[in-house]
Amino acid sequence: MEDLFKYSYLLPHVVLVDIDKRIGDWLVSGGNIEDGYIKQQFRYAEKVIKEVQKCIKKR
Repeated sequence: MEDLFKYSYLLPHVVLVDIDKRIGDWLVSGGNIEDGYIKQQFRYAEKVIKEVQKCIKKR
């Protein structure tokens, strides 16, 4: 979770808000931070960050 905050500046705002809402909703509904759904959100964030970094390098 700390890494998500550490690299959040690389995520488009709409993506960060979406992930935050999904994680928050999951936890409020009784989910656990260690659940696969949360890990899936982190993987999605990592993919977006990698794509953003590729775009930055092309400049």
